[in-house]
Amino acid sequence: MTADADALPVPGVSELLRNRGFTGLLTYRLLAMLSYQIVAVTVGWHVYELTRDPFALGLIGLAEVIPYFCFALFAGYAVDHLPRRKLGMAACLGLLVTTLTLAAVAGGVLPAGIAGFGTLTIYAAIAVNGVVRAFLAPVYMSLFARVLKREQFARGAGVSSVVMQTGLVMGPAMGGLLVAWGGKTSAYLVAAGFALAAAIAVIAVRVTEPPMPAERAPVFKSIGEGLQFVFRTQVVLGAQALDMFSVLFGGAVALLPAFINEILHYGPEALGLLRASPAVGAVLVGIVLARRPLQRHAGRVLLVAVAGFGLCIIGFALSRHLWLSALMLMLSGMCDGVSVVLRSTILQLATPDHMRGRVSSINGIFIGSSNELGAFESGVAARLLGLVPSVIFGGCMTLTVVGITAKLAPKLRRLDLRDLH
Repeated sequence: MTADADALPVPGVSELLRNRGFTGLLTYRLLAMLSYQIVAVTVGWHVYELTRDPFALGLIGLAEVIPYFCFALFAGYAVDHLPRRKLGMAACLGLLVTTLTLAAVAGGVLPAGIAGFGTLTIYAAIAVNGVVRAFLAPVYMSLFARVLKREQFARGAGVSSVVMQTGLVMGPAMGGLLVAWGGKTSAYLVAAGFALAAAIAVIAVRVTEPPMPAERAPVFKSIGEGLQFVFRTQVVLGAQALDMFSVLFGGAVALLPAFINEILHYGPEALGLLRASPAVGAVLVGIVLARRPLQRHAGRVLLVAVAGFGLCIIGFALSRHLWLSALMLMLSGMCDGVSVVLRSTILQLATPDHMRGRVSSINGIFIGSSNELGAFESGVAARLLGLVPSVIFGGCMTLTVVGITAKLAPKLRRLDLRDLH
């Protein structure tokens, strides 16, 4: 990995953290992430307890990604044309409502489903979460560009990655411990508290939002402009497609409850450990990249990092020991952390300010939805191939995706971030 800290005269991390608008935005992101991740861990264990079926775990992802797909582009349009902080607050309040619904199901206040559909209420709540999540990332990405200067984007992306991955460490760990010691209802209620705090944090962010346009462009024409921008900008399209397909095939997180139960023979506390392990690796990488942002050979580093991710997933599938499994997932998180920072920086530097909401929502379709589609793919593959072979297959497919992307996206392969400034 090549770093060039002196390529750009940018402020240090401490100066970024003295920016109250930036720290307020990071607080919003962390709180929303904690809420979302606690729910993700808890609902996975909840559904597996009720069904004992890995395929049912895959359906959790499908239940979220379908409404996400349906609303993501419209969410991006809304972010570009409406007050961004108010949209972020509304999204967090929506997350609060769905989390309280899940708590009511876990506590027996609401039924989990109806005859023949034993988890229907749970899947319905997750579907609403998909709609809510369509707004969270575009709000964050568009406000990110308002609270930082352009020359601060690369370092800010590193700091942002640390905060995001900290949430990915703390959220799953808290979720696993809360389920093990306090039960599912307690876990959901804690997640609801974080969602409420996130709503307060985003509305309080100190930022000057762009003036609302006097006339709003037609919805579908505006969305089409965002799509055209992404598909004609090879470095943006290549980075998004690389991550989407690698996570689609290489993600093993959705199958962790089954791995822990059938392969490693542990309880829910191990689920928190393994869910948090990739984020630990990503936090370590994010700290390094926040201090020494990558500039040179960024495209090559991105391709190598995603290939390393695929190899780590294969290693995880072959492990039969909890701590070795955690190590493989941590290493995969380090590779993914490089990818996240580079992709975020490319997206911020290459996107015009007036299109950030739409481009971010398209990025969310490529990137965010790949986790849920990957969960569904993992469940189907586990049903067809078996638990371990399905994860090995996914890692091999990730390596294939890297090779195809390197061939079809030469501008990404040769990318130097200094070319985008």
